[in-house]
Order: sequence, then structure tokens, then C-alpha cells
Amino acid sequence: MSEKKSYIERIAELQEKQKQLKAQERKLKAQYSKEERKKRTKRLIELGGAICKVWNEDTVEGDAALEQDIANIITFLKTQNERGNYFTKATNRTPKPKDEPTKEEKTEIAISPSKSDDDEMPF
Repeated sequence: MSEKKSYIERIAELQEKQKQLKAQERKLKAQYSKEERKKRTKRLIELGGAICKVWNEDTVEGDAALEQDIANIITFLKTQNERGNYFTKATNRTPKPKDEPTKEEKTEIAISPSKSDDDEMPF
């Protein structure tokens, strides 16, 4: 006959399972973050490549010139959107309210390490 486990043994087993599940959850969150970073990096590289293609340049001349170019591009695009969402319309996107966090910020908030072990992922 099988011997019935005590309450303490059963609680200990459940706590061990909980510990294993938390470890799996942390691993999945890390994998998700890694994939999202890869996607974002790819988008940024493609965007930079598109800008270089427009400039007909394979290389950038120097860090100071690059920093100024980036600042000029950001200013230009912001100005276009402030004047009538021209850049947003040209890229077929809908303008975001200024108070709303970006998609990346929402993702960071959702997967950031929580203070409590009982928090769950939003998806």
C-alpha cells in the first residue's frame, strides 16, 4: 500500500514546483526581451540603411558629422509632424498622443522585473 504523504511534505513539493515554474517564467521573459531587442535593432539598422541610401553613402565621415546629421533629421521629422503630421501620413502611421508611452516603453514596463513574485505578464 502506498503511504499517504504528510501535509508538510506535500507543501514542500508544491513549493519546489512553484520555484521551478518561477524559474521557467524568468527564462521565458528573458527570451522574450531578447527577441524584442533583436527586432528593434533590426528596425533601427534598416532605418539607418534607408537614410544612407538616400544620401548615396556607404560610410559616414565622422562621429561629429553623424551626430549633427542625426540631430538635423530628428528636428526635421518633428517639425514635419508638428506642422501637420506629414511624416506620419507619409509612412501610413497614426499619430500618437504625446502623453502615451511608445510601444518599446510599454514592453519595458510589462516585462521589467517586478517587486513581487506574484505579478503576471500582461499577455
